[in-house]
Amino acid sequence: MKMMLKYVVPLVISVGLCYLLFTGIDYHAMLAIVREECDFRWIAVALVLSIFSHVFRAARWRIQLRALGVDAPLYALIYSIFGTYAVNLVFPRLGEVWRTGYIAERQQAPFTTVFGSMVADRLADTLTVLLLAVAAFGLASGAILDFLHTNGETYAAIARLLTSPWLWGAGLVCAGLLWWLMTRPNLPGALGKVRKALGELWEGFAVVGRMRGRGRWLLWTVALWGCYFLQNCITFLAFPFTREVLAAHGLTVAFVTFVLSSISMGVPSNGGIGPWQWAVIFALGVYGVGQTEAGAFANLVLGTQTLLLIALGIFTFVAIALDKKKKKNIIRNE
Repeated sequence: MKMMLKYVVPLVISVGLCYLLFTGIDYHAMLAIVREECDFRWIAVALVLSIFSHVFRAARWRIQLRALGVDAPLYALIYSIFGTYAVNLVFPRLGEVWRTGYIAERQQAPFTTVFGSMVADRLADTLTVLLLAVAAFGLASGAILDFLHTNGETYAAIARLLTSPWLWGAGLVCAGLLWWLMTRPNLPGALGKVRKALGELWEGFAVVGRMRGRGRWLLWTVALWGCYFLQNCITFLAFPFTREVLAAHGLTVAFVTFVLSSISMGVPSNGGIGPWQWAVIFALGVYGVGQTEAGAFANLVLGTQTLLLIALGIFTFVAIALDKKKKKNIIRNE
């Protein structure tokens, strides 16, 4: 069951959403749009910015790790970020565990402490996305609500999810269990081990509030998300129809698309495949872009991004193997 939840369910979600995605789109027309209308130079610029965003994330994580006494070199942290996204393409969410294990083993640091710093890294992203979502809804609430009302099934599904007593009940139960665990100092057996692990995770997370370099950490956060947003804006220049909607609605359309696509990455899937395209097509539909055109844009952008992640993953695992070989040779010579 655990393996099913980790690997099979995300794969089914990805395949199912992709099937529904292509069912409603003229596949040949979409390919024709990509071949005839896309300016791939802008896509290339966006991919370069994507690499910079990974470097910024590594630099931000380095500040957290140093506060915990883990002084990993920047190049190793960059490898860990590249590898994370490559692993997530095959095994969703396992990439974060892999990067934690890689850095913990390389630096001979406690796994749970490093894992806690990674959780803090991800929670910072979650908080950023929530703030951006509030801003996006404030900017485009009228257009989004109009679009939802004209698409009754989508509106009803979102309303059912947000008002579900099961969702809110599960959240309260989880919060209650967590509070009970953390307020019991002497728990026996497995419960004690869980509490200890949670404490180490919290230490890795809480270090953000008291570490030196908080200002630099915030600057790297702004640089990271600014890079994401700029990358999204640049892809709008690759097609005539996205350039037109950008000219008509300004950066609001790019911002709404960026925020909805960022939220979609929280859905378990292989590298965002499926949920990401749905979010982008939905966002562009709010501003009147047809489903075929929006599908061509979404699939090309995510497809090129996926190819880049595969290439970076291959580079990373070769570089890590060479790094390990170099360290072994140094130990032998000593």
